[in-house]
Amino acid sequence: MADFKFIQNPISKKWIVSAPRRAKRPDVAISSPSVCPFCLGQESNEKELYRVGGEEGDSNWQIRVLPNKFPFAPIHEIIVHSPDHHKNFDELPLDQVELILKTYRERFNAHKEKGQVYIFHNRGEGGGESLPHPHSQLTVVPHEVKLDIPLLSLQEESLKDSSSRVDTEHFLIFCPQTSQWPDEVWIASKKTGEKFSQISDEEILDLAFALSRLVQILDLRHGHEFPFNFYIYPGTNWYLRLIPRAKSLGGFEIGTGIFVNTQDPNETIAFIKEHFQAPDIEKIKREHQAQYKRSV
Repeated sequence: MADFKFIQNPISKKWIVSAPRRAKRPDVAISSPSVCPFCLGQESNEKELYRVGGEEGDSNWQIRVLPNKFPFAPIHEIIVHSPDHHKNFDELPLDQVELILKTYRERFNAHKEKGQVYIFHNRGEGGGESLPHPHSQLTVVPHEVKLDIPLLSLQEESLKDSSSRVDTEHFLIFCPQTSQWPDEVWIASKKTGEKFSQISDEEILDLAFALSRLVQILDLRHGHEFPFNFYIYPGTNWYLRLIPRAKSLGGFEIGTGIFVNTQDPNETIAFIKEHFQAPDIEKIKREHQAQYKRSV
């Protein structure tokens, strides 16, 4: 019998997942396991679904993909970013970030015919991370379950003045006026009508740089290893949405579904534009951490 169940509210038609067994998963907010299951030396303890580097069972790996022991979807995978227990997107070498994104693409393509492939990343206790070793997750949600995810209006963003976005070779980086969270940022492919499964190696390199740089820049605002989430939209006209968890939801937001954003998206994108190509991000980080205080 499955450890989870999708349930639809007959009135609102919205879906929830009932997954009581997930309460038993390790939780960094309570305590961390004495031995990290994702670190080197633990390879024989976990069944591997996919890996980059080495041979099955050895410690000569760069990325590992494991089944989630506490799933909430028919297919639920863990993508371990690297053997390093501490480094994440802002500190890993760019070629390692490329490998992570290529692994996303490989696993997306492996499952795209089975349902809606949803890739997401939780970082920090405030971002819902249960184990501190950097990793992402992939779930496959049945087609009949409607995902309540914003659609991308790429044409609208493309027509805006260039001062309101950052352009890379393949992507637009912007902060929607309808942003629900302070400092949330979207990275959208300039191509239309494609899913993430169709991303090219050249685009992955561009995306790896953009994602790494954005996390570095947001370090300036929120401190090193700040809590955040991102997800990749599973449908056509895909995008990556990065959300710093700079605030906690209040009763109004939880009850009404209407978010109160205390940060001007125009100021956020201006800050990103100021630092996106900055040559000395560490110096800038030290300066801004001393100056910047957020009111949320």
